[in-house]
Amino acid sequence: MVEAIIKEIYLQRHFLDEPVHTIYFGGGTPSLLRGNEISDILKQIHENFIVDEKAEITLEANPDDLSFSKLLELRAVGINRLSIGLQTFNDSSLTYLNRAHSSKESKACFELAKQAGFDNISLDLIYAIPSESHDNWKVDLEEILRLRPTHISSYCLTIENNTTFGNWLNKGKIKAVTEEFAARQFEILMDTLSACGYEQYEISNFCKPEYQSKHNTNYWKQEAYLGIGPSAHSFHGHTRQYNVSNNSRYIKAIEGGAVPFTLDKLTREDQINEYIMTSLRTCWGCSFEKISHSYDVDVRADNQPYIDKLLNENLAYIKQDALILTNHGKLLADKIASDLFYV
Repeated sequence: MVEAIIKEIYLQRHFLDEPVHTIYFGGGTPSLLRGNEISDILKQIHENFIVDEKAEITLEANPDDLSFSKLLELRAVGINRLSIGLQTFNDSSLTYLNRAHSSKESKACFELAKQAGFDNISLDLIYAIPSESHDNWKVDLEEILRLRPTHISSYCLTIENNTTFGNWLNKGKIKAVTEEFAARQFEILMDTLSACGYEQYEISNFCKPEYQSKHNTNYWKQEAYLGIGPSAHSFHGHTRQYNVSNNSRYIKAIEGGAVPFTLDKLTREDQINEYIMTSLRTCWGCSFEKISHSYDVDVRADNQPYIDKLLNENLAYIKQDALILTNHGKLLADKIASDLFYV
């Protein structure tokens, strides 16, 4: 797999014209890679692209993957940012989520990462885990604030069909939380982290000042990006491409000198609506001027009665000609975006 990834980097060497400012090892469990394998991948990237010497280089990991020696190894090969999937500090919930680590191991891992020299660490939390009250969620937030990471990502637990949780739900072994329960936990999340100095720069992402994820911010600002490996997605303004999600088919195609991807050409409407959807999730909001300049569409004039309704109901506000959602509006972000979609 590593050999195929290295070869794909070469095959895709003309995809990006601009310098690379972020590199992200994510999807699957990249912390299983040995240091020399990460080093080989990074070397290939540097040989085929112009890489900013101050590039943000992130690796996703689970707490149980990160021994002190592993952390030192990651630091030595060039990883300068960690994204650690703690999910919760409640051991019963960790068992429920089928996680291999404990709350104690999560805290120890974070301290070891700091000792190893990492000063840019993101921690993940999941909310809306089935519970009788919000007490466990409040404890999770208290615990993560004791650690004071530079970045916190928090996502709502979703239960999909044909998964373990989905089967449990269908058999009545678990009970899904209500939308109201999940929304209240999201409100608690926003209020608690804001009060402690964290900036909510995107609906699911919070940071200390100047510690926004540069990589994820590129997604939300619709910068071009290249995804390498099975299931990887890439974006280049007018097109998206998706690598095959089958490992053996991916490796076989790469060995034959071809990148196995499906290409989607985005229509003008697709591009406008993707910008509306992603920008409304951020603290920068949806710029009417940018849409007008890029696509010759006046979203504000076309939707003035609806926008007035959002303003009057305190769901959004306008700053420097950008529509920005309030905390209340963030609860309805997908609905508001779809209402503003250009057809």
